[in-house]
Amino acid sequence: MSRISTLGVHESVDDVFPATVFRDALDDAGPSVRVVGADDDLSPLDALVTFEYDARFLDAGLGWIHSIQAGVDRFPFDALQERDIALTNSTGIHGDVVGETAVGMMLAFARRLHVHRSNQERGEWQKPAWDDAFPLRRESACVVGLGTLGRGVATRAAALGMDVTGVKRTPTPVDGVDEVFPPEELHAAIADARFVALAVPLTDDTKRMMSTPEFEAMRDDAYLINVARGPVVDQAALVDALDAGAVAGAGLDVFETEPLPAESTLWDRDEVILTPHAAGFNEEYYERVATIVRENLRRFAVGESLTNRVV
Repeated sequence: MSRISTLGVHESVDDVFPATVFRDALDDAGPSVRVVGADDDLSPLDALVTFEYDARFLDAGLGWIHSIQAGVDRFPFDALQERDIALTNSTGIHGDVVGETAVGMMLAFARRLHVHRSNQERGEWQKPAWDDAFPLRRESACVVGLGTLGRGVATRAAALGMDVTGVKRTPTPVDGVDEVFPPEELHAAIADARFVALAVPLTDDTKRMMSTPEFEAMRDDAYLINVARGPVVDQAALVDALDAGAVAGAGLDVFETEPLPAESTLWDRDEVILTPHAAGFNEEYYERVATIVRENLRRFAVGESLTNRVV
């Protein structure tokens, strides 16, 4: 397929931003752009922008699917390849806002903001103990995964005066990171950090990379921050570590099961901050995705390889 004539915007993107707003943002991009629902006929479409995956996509005659998220583990790569359907994602657009979310959690724990907010909701005027709060400038953070998201965390942590180390597959220098460890030295990397921030993609190698041995390797006053994917953390092992005091707390944006089940004990812990997989949410989200889609529409038209291509 050398050109996209009709582009669909799947209604599932409404979970993140209005599908109609995204459609209008691409109004002058070239192809006809239409919003499609779960039961609509997809056969008139050449390409589709979506949040969810539906098995119907495979047999709709699509030449290209774009995920508005960076994570695409829900898409069947082999089946897409068999049908010659290109898959692209939105990696690279959220380093700043995800970095702000992760460091915001660090600030909340350090300055006890989450405790004060909870006290406010109960109408309680309660000052912290003299040694509860601490300054971030003397603390350390280990960022596991130094792609776009991880660099966003690292540069903001460094700007607050923190000592920053990191873990990545190729241990080459990264701006703002004092030392970079390879994955096989994960335990050494996280052993001295007050905050361990996860920013890795979900792969076979990273699934449950943080489990009981890793929590035992962390300081007992350390906090886990997860802005990666839920299954990167063994959630049951994290709960056990919190119960045992092996770690001090956790800031979690992602979970093994989403939405987080109401019966999860994570809801009711003073030293756990939960956000609903919203670290990347911001008013520019649709514009950032539209920029990638526009560029790939141009590339389709001139026969160039697609940016952010996964399959």
